[in-house]
Amino acid sequence: MYLDSDNRPPITPQLAFRVAVIGGLALVMFAVVFFRLWYLQILSGDKYLADANNNRVREIKVEAPRGVVLDREGRVLVDNRVGLAIKVRPDEIPPAGPERDALYERLGKALRMKPRAVEARVEQQLKVQPFVSATVKQDVDFGAVSYLAERASDFPGVEPEAVFLREYPHEEIGAHLFGTVGEVTEKQLDDSRYRGVSLGDRVGQSGIEYSYDRFLRGENGKKRVQVDAMGVKTRDLRETESRQGRNLRLSIDLDVQRVGQEALGSSRGAFVVMHAKTGEIVALGSSPSFDPNIFAKVIRQRDLKALSAEENGKPLFNRAIQAGYPTGSTFKLVTAVAALEGGLITPDTPLFDGGSLQVGGVTFENAGGVAHGSLALRTALTVSSDVFFYRLGLAANNQGDGLLIQDWAKRLGIGRLTGIDLPAEGQGLVPTPAWRNELYKEDLTDRPWSVGDNINLSIGQGDLSVTPLQLAVAYATVANGGFVPRPHLGRRIEDADGRVLQEFEMPTRRRAQIQPEFRNAIMDGLVGAANAPGGTSTAVFQGFRIPIAGKTGTAEKGLGRADQSWYAAITYPEDPQYVVVATDEAGGFGAERAAPMVRQIIAALYDAKDDGPETVGSVVD
Repeated sequence: MYLDSDNRPPITPQLAFRVAVIGGLALVMFAVVFFRLWYLQILSGDKYLADANNNRVREIKVEAPRGVVLDREGRVLVDNRVGLAIKVRPDEIPPAGPERDALYERLGKALRMKPRAVEARVEQQLKVQPFVSATVKQDVDFGAVSYLAERASDFPGVEPEAVFLREYPHEEIGAHLFGTVGEVTEKQLDDSRYRGVSLGDRVGQSGIEYSYDRFLRGENGKKRVQVDAMGVKTRDLRETESRQGRNLRLSIDLDVQRVGQEALGSSRGAFVVMHAKTGEIVALGSSPSFDPNIFAKVIRQRDLKALSAEENGKPLFNRAIQAGYPTGSTFKLVTAVAALEGGLITPDTPLFDGGSLQVGGVTFENAGGVAHGSLALRTALTVSSDVFFYRLGLAANNQGDGLLIQDWAKRLGIGRLTGIDLPAEGQGLVPTPAWRNELYKEDLTDRPWSVGDNINLSIGQGDLSVTPLQLAVAYATVANGGFVPRPHLGRRIEDADGRVLQEFEMPTRRRAQIQPEFRNAIMDGLVGAANAPGGTSTAVFQGFRIPIAGKTGTAEKGLGRADQSWYAAITYPEDPQYVVVATDEAGGFGAERAAPMVRQIIAALYDAKDDGPETVGSVVD
């Protein structure tokens, strides 16, 4: 049977509309697919090709070696050495669970580490810096690296990396000066001084390494390599070389630094050798010291704790610039300047020393109960009369606002930052009535300020807290006629061939107005203390070929603790060259311990053969 086309029903408007809609939708869908394919292949083809290449091209950071640190003669103080580190990439290791645990197990066996130690080290670093490769072990031997490379598929995300490790060839000598380096923290990245640094980069964290980091830090390079589907390198592509940091030359003399450290020995103490006019630091040390080479690797927490423990002497603590102490009679230089400039005495004003002074029912005595009779400033400094300076402390307390000694202490650099180019310097403390009265108000001390506090201050006792560096600045200021030097270690920046790139200008000095006749009288007294009959350190420096002026100090600590020994010396007092300060926290009288140390250091400073004093001074201070 045949259908008659002429008898077909006509298409209704509704059906025609539906056909048109369906056809339009089909056309739109076809157009979308067409334009999407066109977009992907024509417009975005290069991008996806690059992404595909990136899946098999890896960019590896090439760490830049830091600059070398040299002493004033060009001898190497801090160097670099190349080591191999094993690192774990957080984006490639298995997720937390059995697979990752198994990886740690295999890695621990390969590196001769406990799996728990591997896990703890990696997870701790990833917790702090989740997007940076974690260092499992540094200074890995080549055999272990080869083993891991040959079995790369068994160690996903594990890769060796050549790193430059800091090397300190002189170990404990100068450790507090040089400081340490470590990976930059997220907080540090917000600091403008770390512009251009990325997570994982190593920067200076303390000492000179921190202060001059922008010069010592180099510029990292990068290497592009092609890898296969297993992550194994197939070929090198392109490399941008790293640029080593600049070399830093210091004012430090290695020989003097070594002798100073040896003179301190195992004692808890410090020493400073500084140019009296320029503030250049020739040597500065603290004891006990430490070997900074341990920080070149990943330091263990127990080692760090031991280096900070009080029972071990807190080896990381730089006593030369951070520790505050009473200074004993070395502070008499400050009291002398204050009394002269404040009009309490003239250089020739006689005061009577009967061996003791009674004030408000309290008796203040000379060390050893010695009575010196009537004497003026020069002799008072030579024999270190306590009673002479007690009288000055009493008079200063009763004059004006009672802050004459405190004001001059601050002018001479005591109780304020010296500005040395090392971080974490301590400020110290010069006690005042307001300071103690505030403590009393807050129930932090048992009594308010009294005249006895000022009397004790006059001889460097009581609540006074001074760093050895601050004392050196005060002595240098008087020695050079009133210019307060700003201590500094950095001399210049050099390239690898020793060419000078930048000289550091001598920091601006403050001026403390000291009348020449007053300065001369004080210097005469210090010369007598080291050379004249009856001088507190004459026996120590008898026969010494280097002319010096000096002052002993014995700070009493009470509570059954040993006295602290101090000595401050000025070489060639007629035209002052260097100030040398040394202290031993438990050394006893200044002439017994600190003065012989200073003699050793000065002999090294002038390269003078010296067998030391025949006898140690017996005059108490």
